[in-house]
Amino acid sequence: MKKYTAFLLVMIPLLHLQAQREYLATAKDLNHFHTTKTYVVLSDNPMAEYNFEIQDAIKKYWNITEYEFLQHDDFGDKSVDKNASFLYLAAVNFEKDKSHTRYMFLCLSLGGDYKTIDDMKDIANLPLSYYGVDEDRYAYKLGTLVKFMQDHVRLITEKPDMVSQNVYKHYNDNMADVKGKTIYLVEEELDRNVASEAKIRSVYSNQVKIVDTDKIKELIMEGDENAVFLHKVGPEGKKMNARVYKILIGAGDAKFYYFDYHKVSAKKPDAFLESDFKKLAKASQ
Repeated sequence: MKKYTAFLLVMIPLLHLQAQREYLATAKDLNHFHTTKTYVVLSDNPMAEYNFEIQDAIKKYWNITEYEFLQHDDFGDKSVDKNASFLYLAAVNFEKDKSHTRYMFLCLSLGGDYKTIDDMKDIANLPLSYYGVDEDRYAYKLGTLVKFMQDHVRLITEKPDMVSQNVYKHYNDNMADVKGKTIYLVEEELDRNVASEAKIRSVYSNQVKIVDTDKIKELIMEGDENAVFLHKVGPEGKKMNARVYKILIGAGDAKFYYFDYHKVSAKKPDAFLESDFKKLAKASQ
C-alpha cells in the first residue's frame, strides 16, 4: 500500500491515531498470521449495519484462522497480544495527498507490543468507501470482500515476492477472463461518456448491464459465478485530486478482475471511465 496515515475508529468522538503506516508484510509475518487467532473488531454502535454484515460474513466464510468477535472498547488492550491478528475498520488518508481526502479501509493486522494500535504490522488492506459515506454503500459487499481477502492472503503467503506497494495490480492479469461474464454496473458510478449500455457497447462489446444496487445485492446473495460487479470508492463528488478506486470483483468467486485508481480532475470524474472500458476491451481481444 502507499504510505498513509490511519485513523482508527474506536470511540465517539473519533480517536485519531496518526502514526505513519508504510509497512509491507514479510514472509515471516504472513506465516505467523496463519498461527494467530483473528479478532474481528465490531463497531461501537451495536445497531451498525457493519456489525451485522461482518459477523454474517465471518461466520459464513472465514476459515483461514480461528476467530472471535471483539468489542471495540477492548481493542486497545487486546492489540498487544503477539499471537493475535485483527480485522477492523480504519479511516485512512494518504500522507502526500493535498486534498486531505479520507477513506474507509478494511484492515487486517498483526498484534504486538507496539506504542499504539496504529503501529501494528499490516497483512492486507482493502478500500471500502469514502469517509463519511453511509455504510449501506459498502456493507452488503463485505462477504465478497472477506472471501477475497482470505484468498489474497493465501496467495501472498505462497508467493511473498508479490508483496509490493501495488500488490493488487497483479489481479489485472485476470482482465481477459471477464470476457465470458456479465459486468453489472450502477449508472451513478459511470462517467457520463459511458453512462448507458449503448455508450458502453461503442467501446466495450462484451456483456454489460446497468442495474440498481438491489440487483447487485441479489447477485452476491446468489453467488452468481457469471456476475462481476463494480466496487468503486471515491469522494462521491468533485473533490479534486482525491483518489477513485475501481475494482471489478466476481459476485460468486470473489475474484478481482480489474484494479486501478485515478485522481479526480476536470477530465477524470469520480466514476468508472471510458478509458477503463478500453483497457478491458484490449485485454479481451
